[in-house]
Formats: sequence, C-alpha cells, structure tokens
Amino acid sequence: MSSLRVFDTYEHADKKSVVSFESSIKSSYNIKENIESLDVSFEWLELMEDTVRYLDNILRNPNRFIINEEEIVKVEQARRITVESIKHLAKHTSFIQEIEANGDVKPSKILNINKDESYDTYENRVIYTLIQNMRTFIDFKKSKLVTKSFSKNHRQSMYCGQAKMGTENVSINVTMDASANVSKEWKGKNNSGLTIPERIEKLEMRITDLTNTTVYKTLMRAHVSRVIPPIKKTNLILKNTNFQYAMKLWDFLQNNLEDGSTKNKTNKEYKDDIEAKGKFDELFLLNYLVMDSLTSNKIEQLELTRDQVENLTNGMINKIVEINSELPVEEITQKIGDKIAIIKNKKEASIEEVQTKLNSKIQSAISKIINFKLRGQND
Repeated sequence: MSSLRVFDTYEHADKKSVVSFESSIKSSYNIKENIESLDVSFEWLELMEDTVRYLDNILRNPNRFIINEEEIVKVEQARRITVESIKHLAKHTSFIQEIEANGDVKPSKILNINKDESYDTYENRVIYTLIQNMRTFIDFKKSKLVTKSFSKNHRQSMYCGQAKMGTENVSINVTMDASANVSKEWKGKNNSGLTIPERIEKLEMRITDLTNTTVYKTLMRAHVSRVIPPIKKTNLILKNTNFQYAMKLWDFLQNNLEDGSTKNKTNKEYKDDIEAKGKFDELFLLNYLVMDSLTSNKIEQLELTRDQVENLTNGMINKIVEINSELPVEEITQKIGDKIAIIKNKKEASIEEVQTKLNSKIQSAISKIINFKLRGQND
C-alpha cells in the first residue's frame, strides 16, 4: 500500500483543533484472547500394529509344561507301568497281592501316572492378559475417537473513547474480532493409505485371530486369572525377543491409561496497554476528521447549488423583462412575492437568505424596466 488517503485529511486539518481534540480524549482499550488446541496422538495404534506379529509368534509356539497326574488304580485299570509305578509299589508293599514261586510280584493296586501338557504358564497368562488389555484400550479410544488435531485462536479488541471539539461532544465505540481455526489430519508412519478408523478395524481383526488360537481358547475356558502388575521378570520374558516387544506394549498401556491427546486452553486479557491505546486514540481522531471533512463537503455542495439557483433566478427575471416590457412593476413584484411564499413553505430555514437575494434582483429588474421605458419615451 503506497499511501493512505486518510493521512491527507490529517495534513489539511486545522492543527489547533487537532491538538484540542487530542488533549480532550478519554478512552479505554482492552484485548481478549482465547486459545484452544488439541494435539491427537496415535502412537498406541502404531505400537499395537508393530507388536501383533510378535504376539502371534508366542501363541503359535507357546510355552508349556507337563502335568503328572498320579492316582492309585487296580492293576487291570492301569494304562502304563512306569519306573515310578515300581518304585511306589516297593514303598507300599500293602498293595502286593502275592509273590509267585518264580519270584514274580502280583500287585492288587498300582500307581498310575497320566502325563498331560498345560498352557497355564505365567508367561502365557501375561500374553492372555495383554490381549484383553489391548481390546479394552481400543474400545476406549473408539468411544471418543478424534482423528484431527486443531488449533483455535479468537481475539477481540474493544475501544471506547470520548472527546470534545469546540461545542461538539464526540464519542466512539469500536469492536473488532479476529478468528483462526486450523485443523490437521494426523499422519503417522503407516503408508498403507488407510484412514485411522480403517487401520483400527484392521488391527481388531488381527487381534481376533489371536483370540482364536488354541492357547488363548484354552486359557479362556479355564477362566485363568489375569496377571496383575508388576510383571515378574522370568528368563523367558527377559531373553525372548517376542516377549521383549510384548513387554514394551504392556508398559505403554500401563503408563497411558488416559486419552493420550494433549489439550490446551488459555484465556488472556490485556487492558489499557499504553502503546496500543495511543494508536487507537489517533484512529479516533482520524475517524472524526474524515467525518468532519465529509460534512464540510456537503455544505460546500449546498452553497454551490444556491449559486446556481441565483443565476437561474437572475436569468428568469431578465427574460420576463425582455418579453413583457409593458408589465407593471407592481405585477412583477406580486408574481415574485408569490414564488417567495412557495419557497418559504418548502424551505423555511433559508427564507431570509432567499428573500434578500430575490429583493436585490427585483430592484435590479425594476431599474431595468424604468430605463427601458425611458428610452422608449425619448425615441
């Protein structure tokens, strides 16, 4: 912007009036600023997407142990005679029915050992608990899902001023608002092209696959208890790569139970800042000068119109005299007086000025008529 025309108005203003106006200003000025922002994070989603495959490795190759179920049964019901069975019979001779002549021992009852595999290990229950925690966390996130970060900034300034210019009392009230609202879709490192809701849906499907594994179903049917932190650092948990990734996700979920998004809200108010108020005082002055210049221009335009009316009136009277030279002066005066009465009714405020000018023109017209008649008599 090369120059502001409003400064021309200031340059042509009466300097004494400007000083008088500025010295009489009484004003107040304040700014209110409201800032609100939300920074969403989907670190949890990325971490879960990375960890699911390691959980799958654990459940496809689970940790297990052998359970020996011992029971005393009749010999004919025993499925298998083991070394442990012979040792047990040697200690419990009451179970020997008879010893045959060839030395064979014939027991009536014997120890039967049933060996069975069990998935109910501490490590497996940790993974079982982790999968349930993942599903709970996802449900919580979906219930209040926001995929965009945003920043809002609203500012409002209010200026009130009073001043005196001559006999005029001048006042001004100015309110200005400025708002900015910016939103940004969260972009993580995932390059699949899927939206956040689509990625969550895909993750849930992968977790469902985990819950359909034999290990998870077995533990669920057994109603095993969930693991309560802190986690025991067993050799398997400490040294196995799959469990190391699983524990990283476990720790994250334990430490980020809240929403995880960062919210900020700030309200500020600045009152009567000297520098800012001084600038608005100057704008107050400029506003008045512009208004005053517009009013003055209208008055000048009004005066110009009156000059035009005067010229038209003068021309009209000359025409009357030239065309009706025999018309008596009294009749001319009467006609003009009638016109004056009409003008008076239309614009009472300017009647005196109009009468003065018209009387002057009437006298001039009368003189012309007399001179015209005198010339005719002489001829």
